[in-house]
Amino acid sequence: MDAFDRKILLCLQENAAEPLEAIAARVGLSASPCWRRIQKLEAQGVIQRRVALLDPDRMRVGVTVFVSVRTNRHTADWAERFCAAVVTIPEVVEFYRMSGETDYLLRIVVPDIAAYDRVYKRLIQSVDLYDVSSAFAMERIKYTTALPVTYAE
Repeated sequence: MDAFDRKILLCLQENAAEPLEAIAARVGLSASPCWRRIQKLEAQGVIQRRVALLDPDRMRVGVTVFVSVRTNRHTADWAERFCAAVVTIPEVVEFYRMSGETDYLLRIVVPDIAAYDRVYKRLIQSVDLYDVSSAFAMERIKYTTALPVTYAE
């Protein structure tokens, strides 16, 4: 990956719908070589997909809840059942297995506390959980889907 590829990735992360000619001009290439590089980055899996980012407030999911889950059951069967249950909940927009005191961390978006309570009830019905702790975000200070490109080789 060279400087042109990194510039292309920055452009696409900013606005994947930007016309090819505009991206090419921004990175200092003509359209055809720029398009070939984009196709190559897609074929390599560097670009996984192109999506539309929606406004959470306009979608009525402006409340963000971070949920820490701890379990006292560390079996493959339990983990498979828990993960299978969580991935079916559309309000869960991020889901991580963690190191440290928290076993799993979820980011959930909902319109209000009552909606979160419905999600919470779905979570606790899925499998036995040792501890569930919820923290409501008061203010979003930084949010981006853009990854740094300086580390890519």
